[in-house]
Amino acid sequence: MRNSSDYDAIIVGAGPTGLAAALAVAQSDLRVALIAAPHNPAAAGADTRTAALFKNSLTLLSNIGAWTACEPASAPLNAIRLIDDTGALLRAPEVVFQASEIGHDLFGYNVPQQALVAALRQAAAGFGHGLTVIESAGAQDIAVDADRASLTLAEGQTLTTQLIIGADGRRSICRHAAGIATASHTYNQAALACTFKHAVPHHGISTEFHRRAGPMTTVPMPGRASSLIWVEHPDVAHRLASISAADFLHTLEDNLQGLLGKLSDLGPRVVFPLSMMSSESMGRKRIALVGEAAHVAPPIGAQGLNLSFRDIATLADILRTAKLEKQDLGGDDLLRRYDNARHGDVNSRARAVDLLNYSLTSQLIPVQLLRGAGVHALKALSPLRRRIMAAGLAPAGDPPPLMREADTRDATFASRRTTL
Repeated sequence: MRNSSDYDAIIVGAGPTGLAAALAVAQSDLRVALIAAPHNPAAAGADTRTAALFKNSLTLLSNIGAWTACEPASAPLNAIRLIDDTGALLRAPEVVFQASEIGHDLFGYNVPQQALVAALRQAAAGFGHGLTVIESAGAQDIAVDADRASLTLAEGQTLTTQLIIGADGRRSICRHAAGIATASHTYNQAALACTFKHAVPHHGISTEFHRRAGPMTTVPMPGRASSLIWVEHPDVAHRLASISAADFLHTLEDNLQGLLGKLSDLGPRVVFPLSMMSSESMGRKRIALVGEAAHVAPPIGAQGLNLSFRDIATLADILRTAKLEKQDLGGDDLLRRYDNARHGDVNSRARAVDLLNYSLTSQLIPVQLLRGAGVHALKALSPLRRRIMAAGLAPAGDPPPLMREADTRDATFASRRTTL
């Protein structure tokens, strides 16, 4: 008989990825523990980051009971505009991708991180006895044997489980415990993130300026407000973060070429280096990795959290099947299935982001000409444009059950759905 510290799965990390993973896995009638740092409302309130989430990710949030609470703070993404500001020999035309071209009413929503985490925490708190949230200063030790894994917390408590799910970020203790190597690359670029208000409506259009230093992207927020990701050389990014708000807004207005009119109400500016990381495996030794514990990509093309949510939905489906078939939830066969299911998607997105970034920063004229010709083709050829849009939103094939609407997904998941 199991004791109170024995679980089917333990999730380490309680950011958006870990919280969503706990809710998704618990819906399969598994006994789940989520290891979370003590909640700090002041720190949560200071987080002004946003995430552009595509429709499959929003469906996942709905199916785990979190979307209703964060939708009011989010803004729909109806279209994506590309503007060439590289000064290249062959200037690419402006291109607007409309969600309606591929039969969607919208591409997704831009969701504030603060609202997303609050909604996921609320859903976790109301889930019931199948999900236990354990506040801790962190995991200190992970040990694995043939049948179980054990995790010792900073406070001295030891928990046992069939499977540990590492959602503990790019410096993952779970990945280290599994002995999974990584390949990484640091770009000579940094991204400045902030929010601001503007006089001209955005009309639900996210605009990406392709610039020689890297892309500069504005993403709609509710009302006449947007979030910004501005990629620059690190020295330039840090200088932009240190100048006065008035000087920054004036500089931003110039770089946006009047697109959003007069700017105001600048939020906190945060600068972070751009890097790429991929793990050699998504799981090993009773440890599965999700999100940035497994892969890190620059904030280009809105791939980061969408990739993480596909990790979660895929792993939850594999665990559901394993439970129904009475298989070992942390066995090698299960982890191989998960790795095979996710590695292709993760690697292809990483290559695409890296190629786009290289095409913008390269000084080679043939590369500039190829990029310009490619954008011309996207503008002129609607079948190609539709294909690129569909591929950018999700990999080909049916999404995992938790990324399907409630009337088309498996009844096993529907039976445990919670709503806020």
